[in-house]
Amino acid sequence: MKFTVITVCLNPGDKLEATLESVLGQTCTEVEVILKDGGSTDGSVSGWQQRAATLPGADRVKIYVEKDGGIYDAMNQAAAYAQGEYLLFLNCGDIFYDSEVLDRISRAIEAETAAGTDPDRLVMYGDTYSEKHKTVIASAPSITGFTCYRNIPCHQSCVYSAALCKEKPYDLRYQIRADYDHFLWCFYRAKAKIRHMDFPVASYEGGGYSENRENRRQDWLEHRQITSAYMSKWELFLYRGALFCTLAPLRRVIAESRMFSEMYHGIKKCLYARKK
Repeated sequence: MKFTVITVCLNPGDKLEATLESVLGQTCTEVEVILKDGGSTDGSVSGWQQRAATLPGADRVKIYVEKDGGIYDAMNQAAAYAQGEYLLFLNCGDIFYDSEVLDRISRAIEAETAAGTDPDRLVMYGDTYSEKHKTVIASAPSITGFTCYRNIPCHQSCVYSAALCKEKPYDLRYQIRADYDHFLWCFYRAKAKIRHMDFPVASYEGGGYSENRENRRQDWLEHRQITSAYMSKWELFLYRGALFCTLAPLRRVIAESRMFSEMYHGIKKCLYARKK
């Protein structure tokens, strides 16, 4: 199996169907879905199982119902069941950008491995379509220490070698940024090859747990803790200074504005294109 798409849920409502059908609608059929349910009581999972009998390829959706300690514990449980060589995590409500995304990713991976990249040390990432802002958010064309400090690619648009996820499961000390910690581990410790794919991978719903205003302080604390674990004090000083000098708080407001978001991300994509 080439890919495993992992979706974890607990009472997801009608969002579940859109996500699963997005995966089953891919032109690439070398994909399984691990649906890890924490014990939903809203009928969403059982309802899906009833409808699945009429859907082509629905037998590729494998459902595991187990209690868990939260989203990252659920993702760890799901990753342990995965048979695919590469893992991609889609939350309920998120979908693939179009039906040919996995085929494009497969070709990009084949090009990397043909060039000699270790398939067990590979992370591929693309751009992300924001449903909230109705625009494509461009990812940085390459990953550096500053990129890791500032803003890593959207988790739903990253594809990881299964070996990386099984070697280091998500650290359950982090409630919000365990995926961020794992990405930095791939870059700094595992020395993974991290490659950009110049197309959107996922359509991201937005409004998740980490974006809740009440959780922003916890998000900030975890960011400081994780970056301090991987970066030197000198690096942190330089990166914080760079963000201050480039008016990062103001740019964030513009990026999240319904009025200016599309323009901001369009300019950013043009600047990234010039760096290639």
